[in-house]
Amino acid sequence: MNNRYLFVALLFALISVFFSGAFDSWAAPSPIIVKVGTTSDEPRIWNAVQKNLDAAGENIKIEIVYLTPTNPNQVLAAGEIDLNAFQHYAYLKKNAFDLKLDLTPIGDTLLVPLSLFSRKVKSLDELKTIKNPKIIVPDDVVNQGRALFVLRNAGLIELNESAGTSPLIKDVKSNPYNIEFVEVTGAQIPRSLPDVDAGIVNCGYATDAGFDPIKGPIFKDTIDLKNPALQPFINVIVARTADKDNEIYKKVVNAYHQPNVANAIREVFKNAAVPAWE
Repeated sequence: MNNRYLFVALLFALISVFFSGAFDSWAAPSPIIVKVGTTSDEPRIWNAVQKNLDAAGENIKIEIVYLTPTNPNQVLAAGEIDLNAFQHYAYLKKNAFDLKLDLTPIGDTLLVPLSLFSRKVKSLDELKTIKNPKIIVPDDVVNQGRALFVLRNAGLIELNESAGTSPLIKDVKSNPYNIEFVEVTGAQIPRSLPDVDAGIVNCGYATDAGFDPIKGPIFKDTIDLKNPALQPFINVIVARTADKDNEIYKKVVNAYHQPNVANAIREVFKNAAVPAWE
């Protein structure tokens, strides 16, 4: 009798081992991790992308890697991440050229305004009454040029036409309000505003800092996707050039180019930023 019980126990043990191995072999494969480098820790847009991948039955998991002050282009080129999404075409072109990085944009994301903010005055007219006002502009060549165009459109300066699409402070032809330009890294401008009279702030940085990008500026940049002058400033998802045709990355881009992601963009940026693929 004891032998019979022993035999049955052994039989059940063998069956258990067999089915355990079978279930392991039938289990879903581990998800494909795609590391995306960004300079914002705001999760809603990429959560919407992940929702689309899940709904499509794609076994792809987006892992956001928050990169600041590290240059996400260098991190991408080194293979530490798979994609990045923090920059526009103009910045990518110059940064990749300067650092000799072989990177390629694989999908448009959004277009954000640069607008004039102030902690000290309530309007553009009030700013014009200040003697020798200090105004912050980004210290990188690409975004400084765009910031100067905003100041020109606000009627504060005139620029030499010969400067083209990327003017610098030296290209200011007329400065009737005797503005003192202060150059600061873009991400640091919001926290530097109390030290100056006004500053040009990227909508993304403004939102991260708690500013209202619609009601907050004393002068707002105009966003129009049909304006060819703004095309270089459309933000993009970027890959290493060797991976530009990667099917997994194409699925990520497709998951980004969906209505719920457009809605997330409008929610995050309070309708100031524009989805670039629509």
